[in-house]
Amino acid sequence: MKQVRRRALWQMIAAAGPPWELVLGAGLVLAMILALSVGKYPIAVAEIPQFFLASVGLGSVAADRYAALANVIIDIRLPRVLAAVLVGSALASSGAAFQAVFRNPLVSPGLLGVLSGASFGAALGIVLGVSWYFVQALAFVMGLGAVVFGVAVARLFGNSSTLTLVLGGIVSGALFSSLLSIIKYVADPMNALPNIVYWLMGNLAQSNLTQIAWLAIPMVGGVVLLGVLGRALDALAMGDDEARSLGVPVGVIRFAVIATATLVSSLTVSIAGMIGWIGLIVPHVVRLALGASNTRLMPSAAIFGAMFLLGADYLARTMANTEIPIGIVTELLGIPIFLLVLSRTNRGWNEH
Repeated sequence: MKQVRRRALWQMIAAAGPPWELVLGAGLVLAMILALSVGKYPIAVAEIPQFFLASVGLGSVAADRYAALANVIIDIRLPRVLAAVLVGSALASSGAAFQAVFRNPLVSPGLLGVLSGASFGAALGIVLGVSWYFVQALAFVMGLGAVVFGVAVARLFGNSSTLTLVLGGIVSGALFSSLLSIIKYVADPMNALPNIVYWLMGNLAQSNLTQIAWLAIPMVGGVVLLGVLGRALDALAMGDDEARSLGVPVGVIRFAVIATATLVSSLTVSIAGMIGWIGLIVPHVVRLALGASNTRLMPSAAIFGAMFLLGADYLARTMANTEIPIGIVTELLGIPIFLLVLSRTNRGWNEH
């Protein structure tokens, strides 16, 4: 009972206090500055804003120092920092959206097979040697196909209950993982196969500003749209009939959420490969801290997901002499965090 009262008090403070989206946004800016300062060539934190102010003519930095900072910050670190922000926010937002629209706290892009489907589509494009744009299209189409297949399997057993939906996602993920294995088996072992294997472990080092500039438009647009649909998702949480009585177009909202969440989570594969756990654990952490309202959960989860992946990228770069694939780091971090969240949730249920 004490745990329930403590959680209720925390949620009251969160509701009455300052806008937590602004607090998290300030934390994200600070995390990005710290991420730009760490690495094999350390840079003082104060030099990061000085460099950007000098870039727009609002300050001055010595010419030789400016050239060195531009090489490290703009050419090397800024692409991966922006990629971490895009991927983390997209995975967290899509995970929260899937959990809301399916009314299932265990749903995530990885569990529903989106990441496996998108990885199969992208790997297929790599093996076929098609253009980069067609690779992105294949990733999205296969990611969406994985969701449709998983939901269809669940509906074969009646309704999309928690158990059947999880089983459908497992079947869908297994199917597309098998197809991905076939792609890796037939891929050129000297060229395509090593690229596919290393890329699927998760890696932000290959990001570039041109790629990010193109993908930022649909990904940021999708994350913003999911945030805007938070109020409609709150209505859906009351049930379809209640939502319709409030004038919410249930079918349109559900389709828009699934398509948008699939789009943004599929595009993360093209930037960084398969990165798991973020879409599952981040919404739970934010939900425990700020409550279950999707109106607040969606933007907060996006910001916290970006911060989480920035922290994971920092560990990937600094834990060893060589960079560790970030997908491995998120899995190592995600397991204990999920167990902690599950423990606190079960404790609250038992005390209630």
